[in-house]
Amino acid sequence: MIADSVRLALPAEATQIAALQRRAWVHQLPSGLADSMLAGIDLDAMTQSWHAAITRPPLARFRVLAAVTEARVVGFAVVGPNADPDADPGEDGLVAEFAVDPHAQRQGHGSRLLHACVDTLRADGFRRATWWVRATDDALRGFLDEAGWGPDGSHQEVGTDAGARVKLIRLHTDISA
Repeated sequence: MIADSVRLALPAEATQIAALQRRAWVHQLPSGLADSMLAGIDLDAMTQSWHAAITRPPLARFRVLAAVTEARVVGFAVVGPNADPDADPGEDGLVAEFAVDPHAQRQGHGSRLLHACVDTLRADGFRRATWWVRATDDALRGFLDEAGWGPDGSHQEVGTDAGARVKLIRLHTDISA
């Protein structure tokens, strides 16, 4: 039995991460947006993308983290430099993806994964962490607020060609200490 933990994702876990991401989209996103995104990419293509991200990351400070319990992935996160136009790429890190399996929530995996994100960004030399969050995701915003994250005033709207849109706000926290 493997203790609950967070570590760098392994290439063999790409399929689990892709499947978890698909479940998370259905659970977290507005149905029109989730349906459109899922229709645009199948599990095999997502698995290949995750495998590449794990084995051949696009940047040296790009990491895929996996929250595991009993040898299965129950959450994942992607961290790396923030590429926003107003970001300092040497100082500002980004939590680009973060998901805990809906069936494994409220068991401490999200807290462990969040701490691992911050620790990884800090180890890579970043002094500030940022995260784009859906404006209507009160649960995630509350979780992050309790952990010391807050809005920095930036916002954007993203969507698909099919017209499904979602508003995002950027949260940030100081990780220099």
